[in-house]
Amino acid sequence: MTASAPASRAPSAASGTAEPLRHQVVAALAQHRLATTEQLRLMLRPGSSRQVMFRVLAKVRAAGLINSTGLPDARRDRTRAWFLTSEGVRLTRDLPVLRGRPPYSITSATAASLKTHHTLAAVRGHLAFAADARRLGHEHGPWDWTPEVSHAIGEGERIVADAVMYYTLVNGEERRKLRAFVEIDRSTMSSERLAVKLIEYARLFRYEAQPVGRRRPTSAGPGWLRWYPVFPRVLFVLTGASRSRLDDRVSDLQAMVTQHPLVAAFSREVPLGAAVLEDIEEHGPAEAVWVPLGGGVARAWTEL
Repeated sequence: MTASAPASRAPSAASGTAEPLRHQVVAALAQHRLATTEQLRLMLRPGSSRQVMFRVLAKVRAAGLINSTGLPDARRDRTRAWFLTSEGVRLTRDLPVLRGRPPYSITSATAASLKTHHTLAAVRGHLAFAADARRLGHEHGPWDWTPEVSHAIGEGERIVADAVMYYTLVNGEERRKLRAFVEIDRSTMSSERLAVKLIEYARLFRYEAQPVGRRRPTSAGPGWLRWYPVFPRVLFVLTGASRSRLDDRVSDLQAMVTQHPLVAAFSREVPLGAAVLEDIEEHGPAEAVWVPLGGGVARAWTEL
């Protein structure tokens, strides 16, 4: 999988932009790759009825800009996951919010079906944070969640975060900007492979790119400073297994922090946490549902 560094972000469509809803739908699918009708409603018009989104999607589909695939486990109704067609991709390629993003890879029902479960789980995570932001008066909109962000970590290797999240805490006149690398784990890979992701983030934290053309190694500072004023915290969001199995996966992440010297040093500098997706959906990410990977009692993600 390849991807690029974080793209610039546009104002939240859910917070009062003048863009028509049909344009927001196309841009949101370009940003998030795949989403159901209900996810698009919650993302763009949380206070509206489902009929509003149904009508808009029908018009955009008639224009040839989007298509859909049925969900493999849809039972009660005709749940569809929407994606851009080739024409939709062409029209959105130059949107400022998508500048620097990797090529759009879902333009057919077959391609969509291969990424459905993981991509929709990532959107679920984003929507949980967005709902919390609305409830608490904070800021986190559709363009504040950038999927598939890639960074070099040295030796020709790269780390690809499932998403980079931007979130602004608002307390009166005080504004606190937070960022996080978010990993969505559906329990489809081994627990060891999941924990190795911590080593990759620790390498990113230490990686210093060398200026091109220098005869002698000269530090340009940590490479991540090109994109972030402070290194983003790392959040693992787990789902797709029994509670006991998910607890075991969290324990393995904690063991990596304890046993690997590079990760242990990293954890002293960067907040690391893990939570179950269903917990953050039910209670909200701001509640004490996050397990600090460096040890301690469960807490809100902002308090890791």
